[in-house]
Amino acid sequence: MNEMFLVVDTATPAGSVALCRGTTLLGEIALNVGKNHTDRLLIIIQQLLTDAGLSVRQLDAFGVVLGPGSFTGLRVGVATVKGLALATGRPVVGVSSLAALATQVPFSAFPVCALLDARKSEVYAGLFGWENDRLQALGKEAVLPPARLLDSMDQDLVFVGDGALVYRDLIVAHLGSRAHFVPWPLHMSRASSAAVLVLDGLRQGQAISLESLSPVYIRLSEAEIMWASREG
Repeated sequence: MNEMFLVVDTATPAGSVALCRGTTLLGEIALNVGKNHTDRLLIIIQQLLTDAGLSVRQLDAFGVVLGPGSFTGLRVGVATVKGLALATGRPVVGVSSLAALATQVPFSAFPVCALLDARKSEVYAGLFGWENDRLQALGKEAVLPPARLLDSMDQDLVFVGDGALVYRDLIVAHLGSRAHFVPWPLHMSRASSAAVLVLDGLRQGQAISLESLSPVYIRLSEAEIMWASREG
């Protein structure tokens, strides 16, 4: 099977788009320059398709990173993919930003802790392991202060993600030599990593209906926090 599909990742400031044909990566554009995803996402998608000599209607499917991550970034990515899928009638597979990061540490002998900086002195965290050459979640994804996360850890772990960079000193202070880190380029989220999960989802019939396609925030928005506070 050689499904032609496009994957969008706007969960972090390092936005990226990947174009794949089955298990072949045809191209990827990744930028981590602090610009708004709204201003550049459609331009990047068009550039990638043009360079590959394809039109959007030649795609068989779309993939999108649902979160957790930047609320604004996630909304932009999901809305863009939803619009493209609606226009073409193609299926969409959504994947976790933390699981996508964990795929960048293949076949690790130790559990992989994917961390994204959630601001407000918190991280989005997910713990994963490899079993029979497949990535498996070892618990629920969460948002919490990094010190609280680390207080529950007492084993060798491989850390990946921008949260691992931000809180590296704290991680080492808690775990010492049991803390392992991927090389610095691998801490950046990549749509091509999410594509591994998207392709699995496509082949397992895990497409999401457009009515159900929405970002996964984990954390409440500021508006929801204010509403909850007013409601007591």
